[in-house]
Amino acid sequence: MKTKNIAITLLLGFLQLADYSLFAAQRPIELHPDNPHYFLWRGKPTVLITSGEHYGAVLNLDFNYTKYLQTLAKNKLNLTRTFIGGAYVEPQGAFNIARNTLAPASGRFICPWARSREPGYAGGGNKFDLNKWDEQYFKRLHDFISTASKYGVVVEINLFCPFYEESQWKLSPFNIINNINNIGNVARTNVYTLDKNGGLLAYQEKMVRKIVEELKDYDNVYYEICNEPYFGGVTMEWQHHIADVIMDAQKNYPYKKLISQNVANHKAKITNPHPAISIFNFHYAAPPEAVDMNYQLNKVIGDNETGFRGTNDFPYRSEGWEFIIAGGGLYNNLDYSFAAGYEDGTFIYPEKQPGGGNPQFRQQMQILVEFINSFDFIRMKPDKSVIQPPLPAGISARALSEPDKAYAIYLRQIDLKKKGKIEVLKLNLKPGFYDMTWISPVTGKTVLNQTISTTGSGSEVRVPEFDEDIALKIVRKTE
Repeated sequence: MKTKNIAITLLLGFLQLADYSLFAAQRPIELHPDNPHYFLWRGKPTVLITSGEHYGAVLNLDFNYTKYLQTLAKNKLNLTRTFIGGAYVEPQGAFNIARNTLAPASGRFICPWARSREPGYAGGGNKFDLNKWDEQYFKRLHDFISTASKYGVVVEINLFCPFYEESQWKLSPFNIINNINNIGNVARTNVYTLDKNGGLLAYQEKMVRKIVEELKDYDNVYYEICNEPYFGGVTMEWQHHIADVIMDAQKNYPYKKLISQNVANHKAKITNPHPAISIFNFHYAAPPEAVDMNYQLNKVIGDNETGFRGTNDFPYRSEGWEFIIAGGGLYNNLDYSFAAGYEDGTFIYPEKQPGGGNPQFRQQMQILVEFINSFDFIRMKPDKSVIQPPLPAGISARALSEPDKAYAIYLRQIDLKKKGKIEVLKLNLKPGFYDMTWISPVTGKTVLNQTISTTGSGSEVRVPEFDEDIALKIVRKTE
């Protein structure tokens, strides 16, 4: 018996010291069973919040993803989005992005397909052989995912992307000019269809199954079918078919990874969703009406790309705060300060850049991370009744609550050029005593602590003066 106890003690000690990723296959990130608007990951309720690079961490051989993932982890950011590269890569200069990680230098693009011996790839080097895998690519992909796991980062694996212009289609391994398989002699707008793809569908299915097989043992992965499928001729029937392929590929696995669908820019009402979809992602979702319109689905609603609102912090900080307080479960700011050679996120991009991001912004996202995690948010839901209207002109407010116990409130200026002013916030709270903490989303510092007593609705709370935005945490006192 004594020997058995010693063995058990040694085993427990080993498990405590071991890298969690070694046991990752047990349970991948999943919807939280008590509130599927959020995630359950490694035994903890999880909201995914980040400010990440432009999706080229794996396919761009010049990108040092270890330094990048370390940078995310430093600010407690827990998500990154990466394109597989089997179908899509960008030319340098696309969308006016300086030092675009999704646009590798000539000869520095790597993807699931192996290079052939035949020269002539439009992006430099030999053409691709769609009947052979590039083992170096999969070695890099595995290392990226395992490194992300080590730093507590979930990876959104984006499988496909439409071709917005001929310049992207010209670089695709699926284009007949870039492979030796005589496949892909179709218009770019027919690639992601079930009936006009010219034989590409079989290779798309093959790649999906290969990726799913390779990543089956990681707990920090979910799959997004296609980036922005509302462009470039992508059909809904094709998207649903790929969802079926993903599910079939993992049908014998004890745990299934989540699947995401990118629904629309800004907002859209989701109708007849595919049953395998667990995450519905939007782009540029400010204000967060996409959450309001689809909350009844009881799935995660995400905002996984931002941009085109200048390069200052406020538009993207307020987008993130408002989206999460509206009940969203995922926010990814597209951060252009990450570039090859600047994986610590210090690249100073030109003013024409179609978005923002910088070290200070990531600190602001850390404040959002810490704020939402200071609540038992699994028990919370959007609350439009706690803030009593009307609000002063120029002020927007959102609330998330566990009624009678805890409230997360976010106030912001709607237009910084025409600022509103609010001195008092009227709240509908049940009778009792409440601790109130006003927090700056810019600095994370406490602006004001208050304790109030209320006998019912219409409680007036003094609002500290703020320039752009402010957050409020309310917790009912138990004594």
